[in-house]
This record gives sequence, structure tokens and C-alpha cells, in this order.
Amino acid sequence: MIKRIWSREILDSRGVPTVECYCQLDDGRFATASVPAGTSTGSHEALELRDKDLTRYHGEGVLKAVENINKILGPAITGMDPTKQSEIDQKLISLDGTENKTKFGGNSILAISEVVCKIAASSQNKALYTWINELSVERGMKKGVKIPTPLLNMINGGLHGAGNLDFQEFWMIPATNKKFSDGLQMAVEIYQTIGDNLARRGAIHSVGHEGGYAPNLFTNADAFEVFVESVKQTNYSLGRDVFLGLDVAANSFYKNGNYTIRDRSSSLSDNQLLDYYKELISNYKLAILEDAFQEDAWDSWKKLTTELSGSVTVVGDDLLVTNPKRMQKAIDEKACNGAVIKPNQIGTVTETLQVVKMAKDVNWKLITSHRSGETNDSFIADFAVGIASDYAKFGAPARGERVAKYNRLSAIELELEAIT
Repeated sequence: MIKRIWSREILDSRGVPTVECYCQLDDGRFATASVPAGTSTGSHEALELRDKDLTRYHGEGVLKAVENINKILGPAITGMDPTKQSEIDQKLISLDGTENKTKFGGNSILAISEVVCKIAASSQNKALYTWINELSVERGMKKGVKIPTPLLNMINGGLHGAGNLDFQEFWMIPATNKKFSDGLQMAVEIYQTIGDNLARRGAIHSVGHEGGYAPNLFTNADAFEVFVESVKQTNYSLGRDVFLGLDVAANSFYKNGNYTIRDRSSSLSDNQLLDYYKELISNYKLAILEDAFQEDAWDSWKKLTTELSGSVTVVGDDLLVTNPKRMQKAIDEKACNGAVIKPNQIGTVTETLQVVKMAKDVNWKLITSHRSGETNDSFIADFAVGIASDYAKFGAPARGERVAKYNRLSAIELELEAIT
């Protein structure tokens, strides 16, 4: 049984405070979990509770969230069985009582939900990914784990990069028939080559939040040109060994009904932006397109999916925010055919699994994702394996908080190979 839960304020990879939570069972077992935070966030996400005390951390402190855990939420679930994930999560949801967890904060609630999940796995002497798969089976999903194909964010733009690119994430995607470890090796080689090529152009401005290069280039398409050049130089074949993908994060450059990007001299309508996506898909063999329009442009999303679903996976992140209501609307309207899964968008493991099942029931592709403000916690890697996610998006193959997730996937791959 849960003996004690407590928490503290720590820093994420951006130097911004976040919540770390601890759990101890009455048999002495101990676990810890820390939650990430986003920079580019959808307006329908669970609330990330911040202190707004401008005298510390520019108002970004999380002492209120910590206090909520230490004084209210933790004591409320003390004495409960940690293997009853759904019961514990439902109690946390009921205590908060708001739709988007605005009372206690999604960050405080998720920290407890994840640490309970971890310590439950430990109490059963099971790997975390195995335990998460068992929780998935409880919700009606198929038994079985899978190492996801990584989507590696090599070039950062938008709100994630200090350079001048509008689009947020430019991905390298290994062919899905490759082992994870082989795909990761390819990614590192291409990543380093991209850095050399950007340096030669004098284009490197900095490194973005997620470890990708954040260059200054004339257009967003120029980032793909650097990609293509780098793939060739590493002796891989684009369209066979390697594919490209894009998280547009269109919310960030949408204003007054139009989209403004440096690739065009004037603002674009939804239809004009769609035409540009078709051009990029044709020229650069894009396999996945995420958040191509702003989060409430439902008609444009439907048109995009209707016209492009045969050639590219259309993925919603800000559109869906791992929310069952948004997910159901997207399913009903056929607005996309892939979903980004981020537990901190909804706030509990149980609710996240609910959304995963909804996506699986209609055969959507799943992308399990980190956030821009990360910690060294690798829970999300085990979660991706446990739900048999198609893809995992954990940033570039660089920076400790990103590499922690990829290294965890590598370790799981070895474990699974040893038992098969």
C-alpha cells in the first residue's frame, strides 16, 4: 500500500521549474517521477499550474503544485493499492473536479499518476513497459509490446528554435523495417552531418529546445535541402532508408485568418498553405505531417486528410491534445489519421490510455511524444513501448534529457531480444 507521497520543485531542460514526485510503499519500495512541460501548447490542454509570483523564476515557479501534492493529493491516496491505477487516477480527477484540471494543476496530478504507475510495476516485479501494457489490456487493447520507430527532430524552428524558421520540427524517420538501434545510429550520423553542413553555410544560430539545430535559412524548404544533402553524404537513400517528416505547429504563425511563412511573400489562406504542403510532400518524400493548420480549423483538417491520406500520415497534436472529446470529434469528422500522445496534455495515465484506445480502435498511427521542457525521466519511453506505439518523438539524438529516452528504448530492445 502507498505509505507516503511527496514532491519538490526541480528544473526542466530549459531551466524552467517543474514538479518531481516521490512515492514510498509500506514495504519500503520507492519511486520517483518528474513531469515535462510544453513551449508550444494547445489551448485545450490540461492546465499547467504556475505560481505567477514574479519575484521568483519570472512567475514560472510550481510551489503551489508541490503544495497541492504534499498537503492534499498525496494524503488523499495514502493507503491505496498502487496497482489500482484507474481508481487512483479517478480519485485525483474527482478531487480536482474541473474539466482541464485547473484547481490542482495537470502537472501535480500527472506527477502522482506516473509515480504510482512506476511503483506499481516495481511492486509486481515487472518492467514498467510490461506493466503499462497490462494496464492497456485492462482497457481492452491487445496484449503485446513494440519498440517504436523514432521521429528525430534534427532541425528546430518556430517556438522551439531561436533561428528564423517558421516550421517547428524537421524530422528524420528511419525506415520502419529497421531495428531501433540501427535507426538511431543512422540518425546520429545524419545529425552530425547536418551540423557540419549548416556550419559550412554559416547558418547555425543555436541549438533548439529539443536538441535540433536552430539555423537561420532563407526558407523553411531550405532546411529540407540541407536534410537531403546530409542524407546523401552519409550514403543513405531518401525514400528507402530514411524518410522525412514535419511538425508545422501552424498555431504559431496563424494570425487574422491567414498563415505567414518566410517561403512566401504574402500571407497564405488555408487552401494556399495546403497547396504548399503538397509541393513539400512531393519534393522531399514527407511521410508524416503534424499540426498543418491551427487547432480549430476543422474544415481544413478534413480537406487535408481527404486529399493527402494516401500519401502521408496526417497527425493531430494541438488539434487533439490527448483529449477524449477532441479525439472523438476528430474521428467523427475524419480530420486526421494519426495522433500525438502526450500524457501531460490530459493529466493522468488512465485518461491517456483511454485516448490511445480510441486511436487504436480506428487504426490511427500513434506518436508518443516528449515535450520541449523535459527532465531525465524516461517514463515516456516505457509508455511508448507498453502501448505498442508506432512512433516515438523524443527530440534530437543529443542533449541528456532527450538521449535518456533513446537510451532507454535501446535498453528495452536488448531486453526484448534476450527473451525472444
